[in-house]
This record gives sequence, structure tokens and C-alpha cells, in this order.
Amino acid sequence: MASSVSMMPSGSKIFTTIPDILFIPEFVFGGLVWTLVASTKVDPANPQGWVMFVSLFCFLITTLWFFIFITGINQSSIWPSLDVGYHTFSAFFYLSAAVLLANVTIGKQGVDKVYQLDIAAVVMVFIVTLLYWIHAILSAHRWKSS
Repeated sequence: MASSVSMMPSGSKIFTTIPDILFIPEFVFGGLVWTLVASTKVDPANPQGWVMFVSLFCFLITTLWFFIFITGINQSSIWPSLDVGYHTFSAFFYLSAAVLLANVTIGKQGVDKVYQLDIAAVVMVFIVTLLYWIHAILSAHRWKSS
């Protein structure tokens, strides 16, 4: 039990440990997703509304998660498993949003600025999906080894 507690970094150590360093690109690329989707015409509203929900929800929860790690609240034995669960859940959420956004974007093929923003959003959403999957896998490895 003591080894699992010592395996979870807190404070500034999260900026130097794998997988926790991935919080930074998750923030950057996750913020880019909802910024790019929000800057385009939301048509059709339902799939892009889902993308906005997923990206904002994960951005806010990742921010909360980040502050939990910074403050050191994560120092009990349940946190390694919660970390795996959250990042796996977020990866699945983002994967569903990525597929929907790519499908909507394929239907809008063109050369206008909105289409270019949609393509950029699709690239960013797949990058964020990959980041959350990597974070989940590395968190699972940390959890298993603790």
C-alpha cells in the first residue's frame, strides 16, 4: 500500500514524470479542439455539439485532475486506479467525438476557411485521443507496477 502512494507524484513532480507530463499537451490540444469547433458553423449541430461537450468536459475535468495532482490530494491508494479509469473514459469519449467530427468533415469537402478549420479540428481531436490513450496505458502500467 505504501508503494502505491509513493508512485503518485504531486506538486511540481508532475511536470517531470511520465505519464503526468501529458497533462500539458492534453490541455493545449484539447483547448484547440473546442476552440476550432466553436469557431466554425455548427452544421449539423448534433455531432459537433457532442464534440464540443466532450472537449469542454474533458478539458474541465483534466484541469480539476491537474489541480488534484498539484495539491497532493492524490496520495491515497485509490488514485492510481482512478487515474487509469479517468484517462480510459476520456480516451473513449474523445474517440467517439473524433469519429463523428471526421465523418461530418468528410461530408463538407471544400476549400473554404470553415472546411480548413474543420480539418484542423479533426487533426487535433485525433491527437488528443491519442494523448489520452497513451496517458491511460502509462497510468495502467504505473497502477499495475505499484
